[in-house]
Amino acid sequence: ENESSFQSVGYPSKLCLEFIPDAIRVCQYRPYVRSFTYYRPAIVHRTYQQDTIFPFDLPRLFNPYIALTDSTAQKPWMVISSNVLPDLHLVGAAAGAVCLPRHRYAESSERIDNITDWGLKQFQAHYKDKTITKDAIFNYVYGVLHDPVYREKYAINLKREFPRIPFYPDFQQWADWGAKLMALHIGYETVKPWDLTRVDVPTDDAAPKPMLKADKDNGSIKLDSATQLSGIPASAWDYRLGNRSGLEWILDQYKEKKPKDPTIREKFNTYRFADYKEKVIDLLARVTRVSVETMEIVEAMKKAER
Repeated sequence: ENESSFQSVGYPSKLCLEFIPDAIRVCQYRPYVRSFTYYRPAIVHRTYQQDTIFPFDLPRLFNPYIALTDSTAQKPWMVISSNVLPDLHLVGAAAGAVCLPRHRYAESSERIDNITDWGLKQFQAHYKDKTITKDAIFNYVYGVLHDPVYREKYAINLKREFPRIPFYPDFQQWADWGAKLMALHIGYETVKPWDLTRVDVPTDDAAPKPMLKADKDNGSIKLDSATQLSGIPASAWDYRLGNRSGLEWILDQYKEKKPKDPTIREKFNTYRFADYKEKVIDLLARVTRVSVETMEIVEAMKKAER
């Protein structure tokens, strides 16, 4: 950085940075793809409101959030949840994500409930139920945002304004669905892997050629010239986040891509799919289960009274 750019964001012309191990954070880069980032103000140029969701000084904070496509984005609408630092473009490279955290944090590290007392009273009054909690409302909202009937009916609205949440007759059912979906989507790395069939074939290639191509009609994925996965249920492809399925997000992110910058391409392009192949196979098996179970819940939603 040159001096003027440092000064323009409030930094001194000369800045000495001290390495802080706790600043290395896991981040949700794309749906079902996590990465690492060095999370400090001098390194992350635009933090927006991130520090009120995941404060710099609270590195191991658990704070689930609902992320959805900004209404100004030219991308198909989607929603997902996570509990680690979100990338600005979590919902797609050219689209910004709007994050709705369960809690916010003041500069003093005081935790602030992100569901207001007024909001709680609206739900309790409508359903005539004083036992409804803010956590249940958070789950209810996540459930409703996955409702296929709601998403079809309000498709145009979702593209141009912030979602509005209706009062469905059975609050508890939608809250339960939302809780199950959130557990699946946040805990995708620990769910039981789906039993996929792996076939490895002999190849003359010293290093198998990466492919990462999906064959939805046959329920298979060609990882490289040596390995294919099959036995993927059709419903797994139906779980879509924007313009692709959860499985396709993974395939897209783990492809080998040539950096445009010549210096990076020459000196720092060290990524090779072969180094991550076993990790990707495991991840695909787990997200297959997440996708199938998500669609089972979504199908059940279609029959619910509204």
